Amino acid sequence: MKLIFRWYGPSDSIPLEYIDQIPNMSGVCTAVYDKKPGEIWEEEPLLKMKKMLEENHLEMEVIESIPVSENIKLGNELAEHDIEVFKKNLEVVAKAGVKVVCYNFMPVFDWLRTNMRYVNDDGSTSLAYSYKDFAKVDPKNLHLPGWDESYSAEELQRLLEVYSHVSHEQLFKNLVHFLEEVIPVCERVGVKMAIHPDDPPWDVFSLPRIVTGEKDLDKMFAAVPSTCNGLTLCTGSFGAGRENDLVHMAKKYASQGRIHYIHLRNVLYTDDKGSFVEMGHASCMGSLDMAAIVKALVDGGFEGYVRPDHGRNIFGEDGKPGYGLYDRALGCAYINGLFEMYEKYGRK
Repeated sequence: MKLIFRWYGPSDSIPLEYIDQIPNMSGVCTAVYDKKPGEIWEEEPLLKMKKMLEENHLEMEVIESIPVSENIKLGNELAEHDIEVFKKNLEVVAKAGVKVVCYNFMPVFDWLRTNMRYVNDDGSTSLAYSYKDFAKVDPKNLHLPGWDESYSAEELQRLLEVYSHVSHEQLFKNLVHFLEEVIPVCERVGVKMAIHPDDPPWDVFSLPRIVTGEKDLDKMFAAVPSTCNGLTLCTGSFGAGRENDLVHMAKKYASQGRIHYIHLRNVLYTDDKGSFVEMGHASCMGSLDMAAIVKALVDGGFEGYVRPDHGRNIFGEDGKPGYGLYDRALGCAYINGLFEMYEKYGRK
């Protein structure tokens, strides 16, 4: 596996030299953050970032992400234009040496939490989702942590209204059409697509979710068989859906060559209604057996990119929620240990 780290470009508060100091760190996943969905990326900014990374002994082989526009998800009259732009952006990132593009097909919200700084018993803070708090949210007067600035109130209500007429079947049909258009480009330029699961993996505000578990993935892979059509296995997102057997899914899709990218994150279930808190990466800290998941990946022959996902704020750090340095660096050490042990001594 190749261990990488999320980096938000030159404005990121974490210096590249710090990321380089993490043992076994091969590179970062990043993106172009001043472009909106449906806009063409220029090659120059990507090459500039790549040069900065190489000066710190880091690669730029994963893009997270090239956003999929709402037009594409809705399949409206602007969808074909935006698909053509996405194709061009795939060609641009390929020229910069990118091998994997992470993306999602979630309407409006690509993640939802109810608390960005949940205080744990040890004083650390985490991202959290509370069923009770979410049930209190008024869709017509949304104030969600981390999302208040994503859309104007008017735009958000317009999108919710438009999506109220989109079924799960129609959204899936739009995903398949998108993939049928872009995967041939991926095959030509040597880039793999890795869809991120819905986060959390259930419908919210009546918005359809179509990448929630094994059945959805099997349906998607059957519709577009190319192995360039792959998966970002996010253990926290899939793990929030308690019906998902992550050990089984990890081995199954690794053995099929479908897992191109992994987000390793542990979650602690806090009730039986779907609430969870994002904890440290070790199995003992949450409800997921991280060691068994990694063993399943290795047994399945996984060879791809792995990053520690959301971390806590610890040691007094007041970093970007989920993306501080210290806890993710600890996560890297844990991930390194699991993979080294299983790759050397546990592979079947």
